Amino acid sequence: MPGPETHASENRLRCLAIVPAFNERAAIASVVQELTALSWLDVVVIDDGSGDGTAAEAARAGARVITLPFNLGIGTAVQTGYLIAQDARYDVAVQVDGDGQHPPSEIASLVAALQSGEADLIIGSRFLVPGAFRSTRGRRLGIVVLARLVSLAVRQRITDSTSGFRAAGPRAISLFAAAYPHDYPEVESVVVAHRAGLRILEIPIQMHERRGGRSSITPLRAGYYMIKVSMAIAMVLLRRPARLPESPS
Repeated sequence: MPGPETHASENRLRCLAIVPAFNERAAIASVVQELTALSWLDVVVIDDGSGDGTAAEAARAGARVITLPFNLGIGTAVQTGYLIAQDARYDVAVQVDGDGQHPPSEIASLVAALQSGEADLIIGSRFLVPGAFRSTRGRRLGIVVLARLVSLAVRQRITDSTSGFRAAGPRAISLFAAAYPHDYPEVESVVVAHRAGLRILEIPIQMHERRGGRSSITPLRAGYYMIKVSMAIAMVLLRRPARLPESPS
């Protein structure tokens, strides 16, 4: 079966990797090098006001780099990438973390699933690969609880709502360029997408341990994070659904 590379060549599918990064100097060069090795994929790193030289490392490795004036948060960084994808009329935008957790070798699977036409947004799930996800019991429990809350909100089974490894088609690109959550974006964006009428599909994806940096969710903050994300989901449900922008004529 032809892979995304073949389809991209035959159909001139334009794909952009959006890499939000904040103080990821230890990992960003290797991530960019692996991404740029995929000849059918363009790469933009959104440096979210890093103070450790992340932007310079990404540029040296071959990425286009957009540097935000100061740390605005991952939601703003990712939305900046979607704005670029929309303005340049990319067919596919793939979110890839800058810490090395998301193997570029798995991007082909995300894009192929998107090309099947079954969904507008493809989410790579660690939990659909038996025994693949290893973390602390508390972190796993938190992810499962959030996934169940999101599943209830979108009325379909979601196993990995915190996964930031995703592929978005044109409708999702347009939506997220206009209305991407900033507080807890990975979780909230699934609900936003559903309420806007987008079709969502999860596929099994193998992920790595992060190569550098550290998670902002520490054990002491996990409970607080759970409460805040639950409230954020409730607020998304209470607000009027985001509307898909009309396609340009």
